[in-house]
Amino acid sequence: MKKPEIMSPIRNFAGLEACRKFTDAVYFGASDLSMRARANDIKLSEIKKIVSRCHKYRIKAYLTVNCAIYNSDIKKAEKLIKKAKEAKIDAIIVWDNAVIEIVKREKIKFFISTQANISNSHSVKFYKRLGAKRIVLAREMTLKEIKEIKKRTNIEIEVFVHGAMCFAVSGRCILSSYLFGKSANCGSCSQPCRKEWILSDEEGNKISNEGKYFMNSKDLCMISHIPKLIKAGINSFKIEGRKRDPKYIEVASRCYREAVDSYFDGTFTKEKVITWEKDLALVYNRGFSTGFYFGDRGKEGISYDKCDNISKSKKIQIGVVVKYYPKIKVVSLKLLHNKIKLKDKLLIEGKSTFFEEVVSSMQVDNKDVVRAKKGEEASIKTKNRARKGDNVYIIKN
Repeated sequence: MKKPEIMSPIRNFAGLEACRKFTDAVYFGASDLSMRARANDIKLSEIKKIVSRCHKYRIKAYLTVNCAIYNSDIKKAEKLIKKAKEAKIDAIIVWDNAVIEIVKREKIKFFISTQANISNSHSVKFYKRLGAKRIVLAREMTLKEIKEIKKRTNIEIEVFVHGAMCFAVSGRCILSSYLFGKSANCGSCSQPCRKEWILSDEEGNKISNEGKYFMNSKDLCMISHIPKLIKAGINSFKIEGRKRDPKYIEVASRCYREAVDSYFDGTFTKEKVITWEKDLALVYNRGFSTGFYFGDRGKEGISYDKCDNISKSKKIQIGVVVKYYPKIKVVSLKLLHNKIKLKDKLLIEGKSTFFEEVVSSMQVDNKDVVRAKKGEEASIKTKNRARKGDNVYIIKN
């Protein structure tokens, strides 16, 4: 049995650095023709660079062009896809027929996005005849239904295993567009389903909802069921989260990498699952459920008490990098918001930077110190390259 691919979300180079030791592939957008248009820090001119970096790390690079496409978007899509071809992209994730026509003309491998809401074997075969090499199935399918499709078809199957779940059908929602003029189908969802809704009658009487969030879906987490997904013959395990920070990408990629590897080397245990679940709970999450894999989610799939991140781990910014000295591998930090001391674990993060560093030695004004106060400029040794303007954080549980 072949190991399934681990596919991680990235919005910039820092995201790639965060997951490169654990993932087999990454997916990203490079324009507003993506379902996460606000999470695309990668510019059109940077596609070649990001793909080249991926290939250097032996990671496959997939570009998303999977939002609703209008007449005014066609030329933009053609330009984007040609740039991706020049960059030697490994595949493009699509669903609109116009985009499929363009990628076929350019002879680029393409996958069908979950936006197509494919939930039966006849649709899978239809897209295979069009030339698709992989199908990303609808998130509303059960594991039993996925197995059935895998048995009846001969094409790569990709599923989401972790991350945000949409209250609508695979993201096909108009609530954000209707209320705020920001279309979910064009990558700009304002997530009204995450808000506290209040019912009222024609006379203005309000009905108490006791502060609950009735449409706030919990995040998907299938880490404990990885053996079942592998046995189902699924080819790619996809992690959602292009809008989330590199720390989330790192932890989620690592946990699923370890889970898959543990299954294949015979060391997958309940004890390991507990550890992975604890680690995943320490990064951004809205609570966890198994989505539709084992039937309808029901009330267990909704996080009623809090609308956003419930992680007990907080990323607290303490300052910024003002200079990096590559010859001696020292970074100079301006402590704008907080103090630091020896043995603190720092997270240094920027558009192209992501690494953690334990403070083993520190200087202020060329003197060795045990702690540095807010407002001071501290110099510490690092194993990795930092860049001016990178943010510096302490993570507290």
